[in-house]
Amino acid sequence: MLELGGIIILGILAQWVAWKFKIPAILPLILIGLLVGPVSTLFSADGTKWIEPIWDGNKGLFPGEGLFHFVSLAIGIILFEGGLTLKRSEISKVGPVIVKLISLGSVVTFLGAGVAAHYLFGLSWQISMLFAGLIIVTGPTVISPILRNIPLKKDISAVLKWEGILIDPIGALVAVLVFEFISVGDEGGFTKQAFIEFGKIVLIGFSFGISAGYALYWFIKKKWIPHYLLNVATLSVVLLVFVESDLFAHESGLLAVVVMGMFLGNSDVPSLKELLYFKESLSVLLISILFILLAANITIDDLMLVYNWNTAILLAIVIFIVRPIGVFLSTQGSGLKFNEKLFISWVGPRGIVAAGIASLFGTKLVLKGEPGAEYITPLVFTMVLGTVLLNATTARLFAKLVGVFLNKSEGILIVGASEVARLIAKYLDKNGRHVVLIDSNNENIEKAKAMDLDAETANVFSDDLANDVELSDIGYLMALTGSESVNKYAINRFEKQLGEHGAFRLVTTQEMKNSSKLPDGGLFCGTDDYINLSEIARDFPKINELDIKSNAEYDDLLEAINSKKESISMFLKEPGGELHIITRGLTGEIEIKEGFKIVYLGKPIELPEEEVDQEEVPVQI
Repeated sequence: MLELGGIIILGILAQWVAWKFKIPAILPLILIGLLVGPVSTLFSADGTKWIEPIWDGNKGLFPGEGLFHFVSLAIGIILFEGGLTLKRSEISKVGPVIVKLISLGSVVTFLGAGVAAHYLFGLSWQISMLFAGLIIVTGPTVISPILRNIPLKKDISAVLKWEGILIDPIGALVAVLVFEFISVGDEGGFTKQAFIEFGKIVLIGFSFGISAGYALYWFIKKKWIPHYLLNVATLSVVLLVFVESDLFAHESGLLAVVVMGMFLGNSDVPSLKELLYFKESLSVLLISILFILLAANITIDDLMLVYNWNTAILLAIVIFIVRPIGVFLSTQGSGLKFNEKLFISWVGPRGIVAAGIASLFGTKLVLKGEPGAEYITPLVFTMVLGTVLLNATTARLFAKLVGVFLNKSEGILIVGASEVARLIAKYLDKNGRHVVLIDSNNENIEKAKAMDLDAETANVFSDDLANDVELSDIGYLMALTGSESVNKYAINRFEKQLGEHGAFRLVTTQEMKNSSKLPDGGLFCGTDDYINLSEIARDFPKINELDIKSNAEYDDLLEAINSKKESISMFLKEPGGELHIITRGLTGEIEIKEGFKIVYLGKPIELPEEEVDQEEVPVQI
């Protein structure tokens, strides 16, 4: 009981440490597992592990093959969640570079790492290719923490983010297929019967996965499962499919749950987000337990197998030769610059799925007596630890070295994608600013995307927003929703992370009525709330520019614009195109000269032509 409770406590503690210090969770989990497992034998009086996963007659958590079965089911659930996140529409949207990375890049890694492992360690081609298939996977759980605090161009962040998300289930599927191909082999090699058995596994896996996915989709669609049972019912179906598929074709369960997840993830099943959140929470708990157990199950002898120069050479080949070749071939003809390709080549940490499946397959093949199978788990764990440590400690420095590190984050995040928010975002986008709109309303997001704006459905109260690596170049935050509480929360929650150069919100109706309560970060002089702003955008959806030459002229025009009910001042534009959000107190901060413009929304101000030049900036909404 003490050991089991200790694993859960240590696992969640490791997850918290990873969150606090913004490092991949797999790093502290594996280190804790090694500490309470093989390393502890060096300090304990009787030479036993502090935590022994398998019952040895005196101590241990799982009798017989209990650990093996637990790992199988846990990996099945984790892979099902991975399948849920893989969507055909996302692959089509991310562009040719990412499609090539997860296809051509995977082939390069598969062949290059397999050949290196075969000749360096003398492993059979089957075991070498299984190892190579396992290290194809990077994964978002290791990529995101590394990139979260490195301000990068959106293109670079997007490539690394989507490669990690999309290659996770694809890499797992490749590893499962290679393992199953090995499993049906015999002493005579891959005979006709072996190919038949392999085909049977693939057929059963896909059949069970698609059939179960469709059945669960139908049950949910018809509301035959009550809402409060939805998550646990889905979990039970995943376990049922895994076990039943394995009974019909041994080792087809993992393939079946991946396919089932992919089917549901690409359907219009209701409550998909709730399923994802539940499976994500469950996966965090399973991963926390799993990797401490798996690392603790490794022995000193296993570590000594790979404690040599060949392992270091293999790690170097994967990092410095195989990964760059895959990246440069995949990005050939793209708009990425040479230094950007170098940085993408440098960042390729192996993740949780790789380590988890390696332990599962390694254990199974060792029990089967497959020659060289004892190398699988320690080699993959070494690759995971080596790549994660390297990237976690050097990615920021390397970004500065190759010149992709953004010294100033100029991107703008707009909370809310209403008509007026889209109008402002389009103007900013036309003036060369990277703008991202977020909203919980899918209809607003679709309208923003139709205007070629960068927009995504997001809940401002969710931690997912803070973890989005594609927002690493955001330095300004504007809260433009119709909810006072949402605007205030957005500023308070994300000001430090996403609004380092400025965080602004619309004033409330009460603040607008009482000028003494106006906040310093009140947007647009604090003279208009959401209702006024929306009405003006509806009646006069035009953004205009007026030429100004001095601070005095700026003050006069600002007063003239804000005195009209049909117009709102928004930005001060410098001759070089740099924009300043108009807030209270901006006048004295900038010396205005010829070439400056004041930007406002609404009905054009009627002024004598000789006094000021006025230009309407058309924005189609």
